[in-house]
Amino acid sequence: MAVSLNCTFEGFSELEDFILKNELQDYPSIMAQIFAGIYNTEKINAIISLLKSAIPKLVIIGCTTNGVIKDGKLSDNQIVLSFTAFEKTVIKSTLLHTKDFSNSRRMGKKVVHELCELGSKIVIAFPTKNVDIHSFLEGIKEENQDVIMIGGAADASGINNDTLVFNENEMTNSGVVAAVLNNEDLFVKTYTNYQWRPIGKTFTVNKVKDGIIYGIESKKPVQLIKKYLGEDFVKGLPKTGAEFPLLVKRNGREFTVFIKDFLSNGAIQVAGNVKEGDVLSFAYVNIPKMIQDSLHDLKSLAKHSYETVFAYCSSSRKKLLKDYTSKEMELLNGIGKTTGFFSSSEFCSLDKEGLQVKEYTTTAIALSENEPVKKEIHGIYKYTIPEEIQSVITLTHLIEATSSEIKGLNQELMASEQNYKSLFNNNTDIIYSVDLKGRFTSANPSFAAAFGYDVDEIIGDSALNYVQKEDVLKVKRHFYNSLKGKEQIYELELLTKSEGKQHFQMKNIPITVNNEIIGIYGIGKNITDQKKIRDQMEQLAYYDSQTGLPNRVKFTEMIKEHIERAKKKKRKLAVLIIDMDRFKIINDSLGHYAGDQILKELTNRIKERMPLGTYLGRFGGDKFILMMTKNSEVEYIRKTIKSLIESIRKPIFYNHQEFFVTASVGVSFYPNDGYDVESLLKNADTAMNQSKNAGGNRITYYSIEMNQEALSRLEMESSLRRAIMKPEFFLCYQPLMELNTGKIYGSEALIRWEHPVNGLISPGEFIPVAEETGLIDEIGEWVLQTACKQNKKWQESGLGNLIISVNVSAHQFQQPQFVKQVKRALHDSGLAPQYLHLELTESVMIRNINYSISVMQELQKLGVKVSIDDFGTGYSSLSYLKNLPIDYLKIDRSFINNLKVDTSDIAIVKAIITMGHGLSVKVVAEGVESKEQMDLLKELKCHYAQGFYINKPLRQKEFEEGLKNSMSQSL
Repeated sequence: MAVSLNCTFEGFSELEDFILKNELQDYPSIMAQIFAGIYNTEKINAIISLLKSAIPKLVIIGCTTNGVIKDGKLSDNQIVLSFTAFEKTVIKSTLLHTKDFSNSRRMGKKVVHELCELGSKIVIAFPTKNVDIHSFLEGIKEENQDVIMIGGAADASGINNDTLVFNENEMTNSGVVAAVLNNEDLFVKTYTNYQWRPIGKTFTVNKVKDGIIYGIESKKPVQLIKKYLGEDFVKGLPKTGAEFPLLVKRNGREFTVFIKDFLSNGAIQVAGNVKEGDVLSFAYVNIPKMIQDSLHDLKSLAKHSYETVFAYCSSSRKKLLKDYTSKEMELLNGIGKTTGFFSSSEFCSLDKEGLQVKEYTTTAIALSENEPVKKEIHGIYKYTIPEEIQSVITLTHLIEATSSEIKGLNQELMASEQNYKSLFNNNTDIIYSVDLKGRFTSANPSFAAAFGYDVDEIIGDSALNYVQKEDVLKVKRHFYNSLKGKEQIYELELLTKSEGKQHFQMKNIPITVNNEIIGIYGIGKNITDQKKIRDQMEQLAYYDSQTGLPNRVKFTEMIKEHIERAKKKKRKLAVLIIDMDRFKIINDSLGHYAGDQILKELTNRIKERMPLGTYLGRFGGDKFILMMTKNSEVEYIRKTIKSLIESIRKPIFYNHQEFFVTASVGVSFYPNDGYDVESLLKNADTAMNQSKNAGGNRITYYSIEMNQEALSRLEMESSLRRAIMKPEFFLCYQPLMELNTGKIYGSEALIRWEHPVNGLISPGEFIPVAEETGLIDEIGEWVLQTACKQNKKWQESGLGNLIISVNVSAHQFQQPQFVKQVKRALHDSGLAPQYLHLELTESVMIRNINYSISVMQELQKLGVKVSIDDFGTGYSSLSYLKNLPIDYLKIDRSFINNLKVDTSDIAIVKAIITMGHGLSVKVVAEGVESKEQMDLLKELKCHYAQGFYINKPLRQKEFEEGLKNSMSQSL
């Protein structure tokens, strides 16, 4: 379903509220059209920046205009934003500069090559005034005959005569912005209305080239134009050219072209494709016929309900027929929510007419992702052309004829008001009304009695002041939905004066006047007693009496609800069935009461290990079901289940006896293993039975994908073993800089893996596998050996007394032979110990603090330097830090990323540096990416730095060349 939400830009905070209220950030595919009736590049860029930050998936196209259309209404000098969200449509956009292309036709071809794919349905384009729109559109049509093209040329806004187009990345005053809707199943209906008619004699073009007409009837074009249209027309170009175009006849077909400019040699430049032999005439608009055709086409279009309408209307049409244009937009908005702008020229591709670029025109496209629903026509498709005198006479008759009716209407209104007051004041339910900002405008006596307030006392107060804090977000959500015209029914606990907290069923009803919502009625029925009974019945029907967990019926409903959410959010979820192995033995030997007590203990153990977004239920007997909704990645699921199984199989003590229980687990995933709750439960149960049949105490994934990923993990382990022998690993070296001198004093060795088939594999993928399998020790020793040998070669080649810094994994550091590995690396390479720095994370050291200190002391005795890596993100404690035999502290990049003056990060960094100085420890800042960060670190007296601002990790030759260049520059 395509959903359009439109707003007028009133301020950045209002725009942020609009985004949050409508949850725009949650849509998987969303396009924003920005129509700027104000030429202000700074403001436009600020709006785009806010949108990109708030809605990362947003695609933006926009332009300047001298008028905007929002929800079928016209306005000037405003910025309107139209957001259209799609479920099944992929949106792509591009911005092309005229300077990058030899002609406009090539720009059209580029749009197709860059954006279109199989199934592309619509191209929306906004060119600036210096783009040849005909050529541009012909370029698109040559590459893709099937795509529908629609849009309009950007128009000047305000006093600025320039035009501007933009997308989410850039803007230009000479080019075109385009977006493509890729979904071959979109339901689309185009609408275009114009009535240009020839007037006067016709002329034949006898000399033309590249859009410039040099001869008409063997005369200079300027002579004809001045004769028939006058000097004022020439002075008013290009705007007057749009209002009085030339009608071209070719091969029995008519189309319009617009005069853009006069040249000094008497030729005229036109926007459109004119050829020698074309017959030209001046054109005028047949307004009655245009209105008649428009109403007919709109009535035909209104027979179906569309989800959204984009309209691109002529600035000239608005200028001369503003009243009817307003009516036309209003009728379009009745077909589908309508937004758009006023253009200097519009275009639309239609099967019956082919490609048309027009003026004095309305072009629109109505579209839906779902098949349009046939509906009854309620709009009034009639219009009388206003005439000054006739309007006054008609208005006089209207006033006389309706005066008596108005009196009768007033009497009816009085009776209606009395009926309303009786219903309002005598109702035992609480009734109140609020305005569009949620402030009380009225309340009935039942409301005052229930909450102990005088009605006059609360008028003007925000209704949120009378709601409990935990319910504020829920009340806001229902309030905003009511403002969209949707009746809301929900339950709410309120604190009453006499009876304390009471449960109410609330109903929000929009107050609509003249088809416009002006406030909300609220009706609350006290359902406290009914809720108590309902809760008791629900507990009996939906929850297990022994464990208090949801039973099979309730949990099945929960899964259904989460499947619907996952479908909307395009997320996965996991369903796990857990069955205790051989639990019947416990029931048979100890009795069912003991078995129930042990099951309660197991339930508590599972709950303790459940991550956020996880739900637990009991399916009867010793079978449980778990649903995970927040993180359904393979590795995360595997670790969570492993933790659960480990907790379950810990000894259980009951009646002075020790029992051991294991569990079999089956896992299925939405949508991979099923689209409905029945399929997911069946497949998870099938997987669980496979675990049982294999002996229990194990996990089985039903998902083929999961099994493939498990195989991939095994394959990676095998590949890792091969990679060590081949070798497929190599080291990159990231330069380390001394801040005081600006010199490179060494590098950090970083491992990389070049797989022969899969290419470069990130350390984040293979290091965890290496640690789990124990291969990290062998890899770590290879890194240590290779780094030491390379550093020694650099020293011997005259590149200075460089140090080399090597990361040590937790597993490697805890091995008894680690110090021997370090000694062997130094011996084999010949590197002096003081040039080797070993980086340890805080978590490595505190795992066994006494052992860690002893190992570090041995390393320092060798002369090797020891550094704490990622300082500040672990378990930093001065109580042990002051006793650690370390030489360096590395500040974690998370504190450097946002390092600026007057931020909390600078305070933390300053504290770490000061602490380092106090402990006589050198401080290294990692992740430096800007000059500002570098300057602040120097000012804070940080000793060393590394990061992309200095250089990225480099291969061996790149590092050598960079160091040599640096040395030569310093000389």
